[in-house]
Amino acid sequence: MTTLTPEPVTPPLSLYIHVPWCVRKCPYCDFNSHAIQNDLPESAYLNALLEDLDQDLALASGRTIETVFIGGGTPSLMSGDFYRRLFMGLRERLTFAEDAEITLEANPGTLEEGRFEAFREAGINRLSIGVQSFNPAHLKALGRIHDSAAAHRAIDAARKAGFDNFNLDLMHGLPGQTPSEALEDLQSAMSHEPPHLSWYQLTLEPNTEFYSRPPDLPDDDQLWEIAQHGGEYLRQQGFNDYEVSAWSREGKASQHNLNYWTFGDYLALGAGGHGKISLPDGTIKRYWKTRQPDAYLNRIGSRTAGSEKIEPEELPLEFLMNALRLRKGVDENLFPERTGLPLTSVAVQLEKLREDKLLVRDRLQATGLGQRYLNSLLERFL
Repeated sequence: MTTLTPEPVTPPLSLYIHVPWCVRKCPYCDFNSHAIQNDLPESAYLNALLEDLDQDLALASGRTIETVFIGGGTPSLMSGDFYRRLFMGLRERLTFAEDAEITLEANPGTLEEGRFEAFREAGINRLSIGVQSFNPAHLKALGRIHDSAAAHRAIDAARKAGFDNFNLDLMHGLPGQTPSEALEDLQSAMSHEPPHLSWYQLTLEPNTEFYSRPPDLPDDDQLWEIAQHGGEYLRQQGFNDYEVSAWSREGKASQHNLNYWTFGDYLALGAGGHGKISLPDGTIKRYWKTRQPDAYLNRIGSRTAGSEKIEPEELPLEFLMNALRLRKGVDENLFPERTGLPLTSVAVQLEKLREDKLLVRDRLQATGLGQRYLNSLLERFL
């Protein structure tokens, strides 16, 4: 009997905007970020972003933007007026969902009085505040430009400005960090009753200062203790680890990140931004923008630096390496909807993984054991 290939269902569409500048480059950062040399070119970058979008409007093809995430770099370096004008331009060109989640990454070291209010007036309704740690020694080791007091002030200022939906970004496994110090960071974060927490282990990435000159990091036993005790504490506080490194209170999961993990689509704007789009002919492609800020600003015509089709044989791994990051996984029907492939195309691998107790039955969800060995699990789909 012939197995029919299902028609793919157009996934939700998000928008990612990259702001590449920061005050100084952190030693652990491998993102496309560049220390400010002169004044920020706000007007020039605004024009470049809108020109970039004009070149890509066909990719949106009448679809609605469900979420927006503005990352960096340090997007909070830009003024509230920059974002007011940006969103005026975006809304002239794109259709936004009425309840679109619009998130801005904010560094506590870049926020003078009144800036949060200006961001909110511009249409931003969610913040991701890059605290990383509340410990002075660890902040210094990480090269952060803020201190603990500035982090607390920034969170208080966000609430005062009306942001009841925000994320605190925290890292663990820091140079010289003990399990008790990692727990103290979580306790400091909980004193602000955040709705969402990104809590993830510091990793040494290539092309970073830490990779070239590795600091003294906690050993595996300490890392295990940090993860276990920290997880227990967060669950006691009413948090659910809905994704590998994301924790939220009920109903406060990041909708933008959920679109990533469920293999949704996203437009990309800004220097070094990456996008993924499902085209009407069933092709799924990734594309990326010119990386260097000066080159992006001065580009004439398309600012897309490259693109590639995700081949059918690559789609199972691409889909599952996202979906299986979610603790509850996804419904099996999402696989054919988002990839255009029948579930039978991976039936053999799925059955073997279920026999090995790495996947649950009747759902694309890793078991507890599967989560521990997620990389090995995913290798079955190479």
